[in-house]
Amino acid sequence: MALQGQPALRVLELLAHEAPAAAYEELLTPAGASDARPAEREQLAEALRLASAVRGHLDRRQEREAALSALVDTAHDLTLPYDLDALLRVIARRARLLLSLDMAYISFHDEESGDSYVRTADGHATALTVGFRVPRGSGLGGSVRTDSAPFWSPDYLADPRVTHHSLIDEVVRAEGLRAILAVPLRHRDSALGVLYAADRTVRHFTPDEISLMASLADLASVAIEKTRVLGRARADIADLERSTSQARSDLLCARRANETHTRMTDLLLAGGDLPGLLALAAETLGGTAAVIEPDGRVAAATGPLPEELPGTEETARAVLETHAARRPVEFSPGTWLAPVAAGGEYLGCVLVHPAEPLSDTGLRLLRLTAGTTGVLMLMQRNTAVAESQVRDEFFDDLLTVPGRPPAQLRDRARRLGLDLEAPYAVAVIRPEGGSLGRAVVWASSYALRAGGLSNVRGGCLTLLLPSRNPGETARRVSDELTPLLGHPVTVGAAGPTAGPADIAPTHAEALRCLGALTSLGSSGSSAAASELGFLGLLLGDNHSVDRYIDDTIGPVLDYDGQRFTSLVHTLESYFESGGSPTHAAEALHVHPNTVSRRLERITALLGEDWQEPARALEVQLALRLHRTRRTLRVEAPPAGPREPSDAGPPGAGGLGGGGLGGGGSHADRLRAP
Repeated sequence: MALQGQPALRVLELLAHEAPAAAYEELLTPAGASDARPAEREQLAEALRLASAVRGHLDRRQEREAALSALVDTAHDLTLPYDLDALLRVIARRARLLLSLDMAYISFHDEESGDSYVRTADGHATALTVGFRVPRGSGLGGSVRTDSAPFWSPDYLADPRVTHHSLIDEVVRAEGLRAILAVPLRHRDSALGVLYAADRTVRHFTPDEISLMASLADLASVAIEKTRVLGRARADIADLERSTSQARSDLLCARRANETHTRMTDLLLAGGDLPGLLALAAETLGGTAAVIEPDGRVAAATGPLPEELPGTEETARAVLETHAARRPVEFSPGTWLAPVAAGGEYLGCVLVHPAEPLSDTGLRLLRLTAGTTGVLMLMQRNTAVAESQVRDEFFDDLLTVPGRPPAQLRDRARRLGLDLEAPYAVAVIRPEGGSLGRAVVWASSYALRAGGLSNVRGGCLTLLLPSRNPGETARRVSDELTPLLGHPVTVGAAGPTAGPADIAPTHAEALRCLGALTSLGSSGSSAAASELGFLGLLLGDNHSVDRYIDDTIGPVLDYDGQRFTSLVHTLESYFESGGSPTHAAEALHVHPNTVSRRLERITALLGEDWQEPARALEVQLALRLHRTRRTLRVEAPPAGPREPSDAGPPGAGGLGGGGLGGGGSHADRLRAP
């Protein structure tokens, strides 16, 4: 309808100036319409009604523009980099502010259980918390998930269209919510969750508000999916970085292992030994390293072992368990054992006590050390086998081939690391049960460790060992070999030797000592020839009277022969007079002081204990044998310094008596008239 007249123009003027509602109302007052005719007043009323409609359209357009502007701002915010939880908090806050509501929250679908759970909330009081489980198919979310379309209720608790659930109703009631709007969060064909907006008053949502919230949900879905993709991309990048770092670390470890292997190989090629290899392992791994033999004993170590390392028996058991596992095992906190094996043969294990806990690289280096140790031990064993054959041949020559040039013997001994001019003891060992196999292996190893020689002759083991005390050597050999074999051994020893030529006679002496022990019924015991005295002389198969006399009163005979004195005659008179110096002086027709001085000289030559009953018996027996031999000799050269003579052929069979480990005999004096 066309408007004519002054009132219509006035309304248009107000519209053009965007006058407030009060200005329009003034046109309807009696003052504003006093001069208007009735027809004009009707036109004014119609014009005001139309102006009000125009103003309503303009207000709604402004509201829509404001909402769209807010939506654009929201879209801009959603493009900023957030993690998922921060993004959801931004979306919930924007949804609540966009429609000026009291609360907004977002739920995500749980595909495994079929339920939904609240991921974030904004403007809530206390009842609705993050993690709250929304039962499947209940509430507004169930309808939204089923229809994939927005759903709203002006008064939730009183709305019969809603599938109510006591748990949801309780939360809604506790929060004081009335009007609730739910819109789906979807990206392409996947349903992510539901965006809720709620007010604590009854409210009817307009189509524009629903459309605005749906647009926000679409933007939020894109942002959520983008954030998820970025999160997965970041996770993939982090995995790649970790993989790259691990690859770099593995490469460094491989280089380190290769360098260590090269150094160990160079050490082996340079003739290195176990201590050198362990020092390299300790330097590489840090801490202390050691090699444990199969019986639990420590073969070599770089330093003090951990205090928690148990005794030999328990250690040996742990070593066997390590070999059964065929891999490094943690023996005790901070202490590792790695087996050393060659095929099916067990050689021992490597023990390390690192300063820091072992990493995978450390375990790899420990395996490398154990393998290199096995190679070194095999090399040493093969070398020892070859050297053992040479040593056995040399020992056999010393015992069976007389008349070898001393210079040649010394040269061969020097090449084997032996000094035959030093004192040695000869020990002959007879196991009293079982086979000789294990005993032979032990004897070879023991001789190498002690710096001596070993051999097998006539079913007995023979050892040549550095020693000045053959009796102690015999007992030490018995104490170590008996537990190993599990049955007793009989050990006869003699010595010490006085050069290469004295080894064969000393061996014969040790054999006679072994025979004497058997004759005495003392199988399984150990003794030196010098400890048996005249019993060895009586019980031995090959009686060496010369050697017995020489060992018992040899210094006195030497003194008389060199100085033309009468110490032997004085001894005989002393014993014949019952040990009285006075009566001996009468028998010798000398002054008692002379006898006393001679006895002092004899004490200096034979030792302080020569008058003890047991020693005195030995001395008297030697004097009687010396006198008898001298009487029975037909020819006798003039008395003079004695020269050593052999007691018998080297290696002669038969066993002799005590004191059989001395030097040469007194054949010259025995032949004296």
